[in-house]
This record gives sequence, structure tokens and C-alpha cells, in this order.
Amino acid sequence: QVQLVESGGGLVQAGGSLRLSCAASGRTSSSYAMGWFRQAPGKEREFVAAISWSGGSTYSRDSVKGRFTISRDNAKNTVYLEMNSLKPEDTAVYYCAARPSKGTVWDYWGQGTQVTVSS
Repeated sequence: QVQLVESGGGLVQAGGSLRLSCAASGRTSSSYAMGWFRQAPGKEREFVAAISWSGGSTYSRDSVKGRFTISRDNAKNTVYLEMNSLKPEDTAVYYCAARPSKGTVWDYWGQGTQVTVSS
């Protein structure tokens, strides 16, 4: 089993920055792609960004391109989401997730961390 714990959420003003962290523990010997998802009140959970096990490939949704950057440090078993130029529309609970490399199912999920962006 793999356990994921997010941290770094909080309240920021529009235009501000925030960095989220996700620490993995448990059976981390396998190779996993890591991703960030978010869910705003009354909306479905949506994909934000993902990164391959090696860190060589990244993906992100169009609305955050140029503003959010995903990265990972495998030595620390940690994945990050650097968020800049935050907008009120970014307000949501952010979740990190893990899946086997080249897989399609996100098998493990964190508990989520709240990000609130004020106008």
C-alpha cells in the first residue's frame, strides 16, 4: 500500500503564489506516475497536472498552463505543485494521486488540502 499526504494549502489573494507538497510512504519501491486533481464546491473532480516517474514528462490542463508547475523529488518521495498567478477560480480542495507507470487507473489518493483564493 502507498499512503499520500498533502500539505501547503491555505488562503491567498488573487495573483499570489502557493506551493503544495505530497509526501508518499509505504510500498514506494514501484514506479508511479504522480498527479494533482482538484474539486471545487458543487463541481466534479478535475485533472490539474501529472508527472512521470522519471520527471521527464509533465502534463497539465489548459487553464493552468504557464501558471502551475509540477515536479517531484524521488529521493524524498515527494511531489510538488507550484502555483503562481492564482485566480479565484483555482479555489478547490487539491488532491494528489499515484498510478503505475503507463497505467490508466489512479490507485492511491491523498486526503486533500484546501486552497482558497480571494478576490
